[in-house]
This record gives sequence, structure tokens and C-alpha cells, in this order.
Amino acid sequence: MNEWERQLQTALFDLRDEEYKRFQCRLIPGISPEKVIGIRIPVLRKFAAEFEKTPSAALFLQQLPHAYYDENNLHGMLINRMKEADVFEALDRFLPYVDNWATCDLLSPAAFRHYPDGLTGSVERWLSSGETYTIRFGIGVLMRFYLDNRFSSEYLDWVKNIQNSEYYVRMMVAWYFATALAKQYDQTICYLENGSLETWTHNKTIQKAIESLRISPDQKAYLRSLKKKEKTPLPDKS
Repeated sequence: MNEWERQLQTALFDLRDEEYKRFQCRLIPGISPEKVIGIRIPVLRKFAAEFEKTPSAALFLQQLPHAYYDENNLHGMLINRMKEADVFEALDRFLPYVDNWATCDLLSPAAFRHYPDGLTGSVERWLSSGETYTIRFGIGVLMRFYLDNRFSSEYLDWVKNIQNSEYYVRMMVAWYFATALAKQYDQTICYLENGSLETWTHNKTIQKAIESLRISPDQKAYLRSLKKKEKTPLPDKS
């Protein structure tokens, strides 16, 4: 281990919160507790803002894979702060190492707000990657940046056509369609009326939409009427 790596890990361990670590480990059961330092997200964001200014930050971004979950979160936070010219290459390097939903959902580069059209080609590539958290990230980009003035019904088909049985992909598909119902109801409701989604994702979409404050009572009543009978439900991890 290089000296800068030792110094970084020492600094990160100085920020640990054992109570938060226990809480976080319950949320990411696929990650070994030994890989979790236990740094609260606001604390780590503040650290990232300062660490970004040091020479070690560039070295850290090239040093993959990382040993700790919190280091992956730090990596994601640094990507979120990147300028447009650097962000896509950094994502392509980092996404294959993302191994949990929390780190994945933390990724939301500020630079993406400046890409009204040029981002969708990368989204298509992420959705077709076959990698659980790269796909989930791509769906998240569509959900965050392409359900308002940049919306196209074509993007609904992109998400509907994803062929992946991983729980964290299917949950993200449901989350996307529930958000689409809240923002683009008329364009989205037909996917439930026509039964375009497989049963578990269809019903999870309805559940999440019904929980939303952005869906009207009348819409919620209609959505309840569209629920499908599940033959063998998947275990619910939400």
C-alpha cells in the first residue's frame, strides 16, 4: 500500500460511526461488514469536497478496485463533482466495480444537467451492459433527467425491454415506472393496462405509485384495479 493510500484510509477510519455502520450493513446485506467503515453520507460528502482538491484524489480515482464500501462511495462522490469532459470516462472505469444499490444510487453527476441530448447514447449502452448495477444506474439516469422536459415515450420502451431477472434491476424498473406515472401519467398508464411488465414488476410499480403523494386518489384507485395475481412472488427486499 502506498503512503497516500495509508493516509487516506486513516482519515476515513477517523470518520467512522459504529452505530451507523450497523445500520448501513442491514441495508446492504450483500456487502461483508468487514468491508464497511461506517461513514455517514453527509460527513463523507464534506470529506470528498476537501479531498478533491488534493493530489491524492487523482491517484485514488485510478486505483480500482477499492478495499472498502465507503471508498466506493467516495469515488462516486468525486465523479458527481467532475466536469463534463471527464465524467464519462470516469464512469466507464468505475461502474464495473459498483457492487451494491446504495453506491449505485448515490451516482448522479452534476455534469449530466448540461447534456440535454448527448447523454442518451451512453444510457443505451449502460442498459445493454448485462451488469446489474450498470443497468440500474442507466435506469436511474432516465428517471432523474428524462421524465420532465426531456421526456420521450421511447425511453419507457427502453426500460420495459430490459431482460434481466436480478432483484435490484427489477426494483429499479418498478421505481422508474412509478415515477413515470407521477410525471407522465397519460403516456405511462398504458404499460400497466396492457400488461407490458412482468407480474412482479407490474405489481411493485403499482405499490410504489400508490405510496406516492404525486398520484391522485382517483389514479390510485384505478391502479389498484390493475393489479395482477402473482403465482410465485419474489421475496420483497424493499
